[in-house]
Amino acid sequence: MRGSSHLAIGLITGVAIAGLVPGIPFSLGGIALAGFSSLAPDLDHPESRLSKRLGFTQQYVRWAFAAAGVLLGIYSYTQLPPGQKQNLYYILALAFGLLGVGMQGGSARKLALLFTGLATVVAGLYTEYLWLSLLGTFVALAPFTSHRSWTHTIWATALWTYIGYLANQSLGWRGIHLYAGGGYLSHLVADTLTKAGVRYFLPVSGYAFKVPLISTGSASGNMLEVGICVGYGLLVLGLVIGRMGF
Repeated sequence: MRGSSHLAIGLITGVAIAGLVPGIPFSLGGIALAGFSSLAPDLDHPESRLSKRLGFTQQYVRWAFAAAGVLLGIYSYTQLPPGQKQNLYYILALAFGLLGVGMQGGSARKLALLFTGLATVVAGLYTEYLWLSLLGTFVALAPFTSHRSWTHTIWATALWTYIGYLANQSLGWRGIHLYAGGGYLSHLVADTLTKAGVRYFLPVSGYAFKVPLISTGSASGNMLEVGICVGYGLLVLGLVIGRMGF
């Protein structure tokens, strides 16, 4: 399913949580969090909507590798005497330079997400927020997993919900774990409607649960995604209005 459809379903799920779950205050921030969480499982795909947004540093990563190569070359030429050690440093300089020049969208974005995640881990350690460090770990590792593998499991959903729970304890933002977990789970349920399905219980079981209605990227699949989003939105709207007593 397309990222825009996942985002719409995640936001609608946030509205459902805000309007239907007893004791949870209506929160625009919570709804936005549900939308963000609905995109998180696709961090395992370098071309996903969220990967592109979080991987904004990818050009800096490429230039950093190229700059490291140049600096190593200068250091080798000016500081090391001719010989085996200098030649080794020249090879390292060439390797870094080639990596920087040859690194394209997907690989650069993965490294950018790795650095973004690691920076978030450090921020969590500095502020003593465990949830922030766990979030950074997720962001750093997810791009290096196969698409629709680990991030598309019930275990990853539980971890994401737990991160929300810890954030709730730290920040006092009531219901944040429900917004986070609900948005994340909405992605998996939506992908269950595609032909590839979702392997919820990897690595315990590789069985793909699916109701193969949608062929992602096809004209019919796109129309069906729009229909599902509209239908889901109308259902939630009706339930919320009914609960409010109008």
